[in-house]
Amino acid sequence: MAKLARPKTAAERKARLQRILGHLDSLYPNVTCELNHGSAWELLVATILSAQCTDKRVNMVTPGLFAKYPTVEDFAHANQEELAQDIKPTGFFNNKARSVIGAARKVLSDFGGKIPRTMEEMLTIPGAARKTSNVVLGTAFGIASGVVVDTHVQRIARRLDLTKESDPGKIEGDLMKLLSQDRWILFSHQIIHHGRRMCVARGPRCGACPIAPDCYAKDKAV
Repeated sequence: MAKLARPKTAAERKARLQRILGHLDSLYPNVTCELNHGSAWELLVATILSAQCTDKRVNMVTPGLFAKYPTVEDFAHANQEELAQDIKPTGFFNNKARSVIGAARKVLSDFGGKIPRTMEEMLTIPGAARKTSNVVLGTAFGIASGVVVDTHVQRIARRLDLTKESDPGKIEGDLMKLLSQDRWILFSHQIIHHGRRMCVARGPRCGACPIAPDCYAKDKAV
């Protein structure tokens, strides 16, 4: 297969980016977070549980979890060992139980039981690093505080040469500079969906991908 020519000018790079975004809009026009939740607090809990775990598995655990602990107060007063067993299928359950209880207590003590709406405040909550905070702020409140960088975004941003970084924080910085702020939330969800359905880690479905003409990843499947 002939090697694709990389854009040489800023105008060519901008045009390529717009083509990529156009394809993502066609493939995933109205996507959002796939974690089931009924409130910002439930989304925070689900996102904490999703670390090193699939959304599908988290969604199997959370209905029973939220029925057993229906309020932030219930989580704040939960027994850590018991909660760990309740969330065991999500993996790393001892650390996650500690984080969830710590998050509940912080939300109650500092924010009146409500999830805060700034990145600075979110980052004070146990278990809420930038990725988790971006998920909650973007999905629950529509606040574009940054770009969610999970394993899919990390992989695909590098494959599409939107960054050369490997550190999630630096990748997020590159994407925030590259994209207009009104694209940050949707772009994250689109890339995550694309990474689960087409641009998978091993054996990407490049033959079916409309972005392929603008992709020159080294592991691109012919």
